[in-house]
Amino acid sequence: MPGGQGYRARTRHAFSRGYRQKGFIPLSTYLTTYKLGDYVDIKVNAAVHKGMPHKFYHGKTGRVWNVTKRAVGVELLKQVNGRYIKKRIHVRIEHVTPSRCHEEFLRRCKENDAARHEAKVAGTAPPVLKRQPKGPRTEGFTLENVKMETITPIPYDILKEGVL
Repeated sequence: MPGGQGYRARTRHAFSRGYRQKGFIPLSTYLTTYKLGDYVDIKVNAAVHKGMPHKFYHGKTGRVWNVTKRAVGVELLKQVNGRYIKKRIHVRIEHVTPSRCHEEFLRRCKENDAARHEAKVAGTAPPVLKRQPKGPRTEGFTLENVKMETITPIPYDILKEGVL
């Protein structure tokens, strides 16, 4: 028989819950507040069929653009051929988790603001706050009390070996 082409085709492993995560949905899922502009990860919970997004959106990150009673509107980018299209979908909150993609940026902003404030109070020029690429590693291992030895191959002599 030919393979199915349904809405949830080929989601056997993608939609399965993790080890010791099956069964009861914790209340924190329902008590989490989402505000406009929050970053969220779409993570489908196969136990809840209502408000389930298409399998394409599973694992994608977007921003909240609308909040309703039981769902949030998520805006994200979808690559179609060579361009990105903005998509707006409504997803129930069981299929959404707060994303941590923005945390590092906010932490860096806070540190940069503090460094600028300290420089202003001290009356010095503000430090360079841009992220710098990692340079080559300087640490490593060093060899001590080692003498270089040159090894050269010895030409093979068939008569010396006594084969003939």
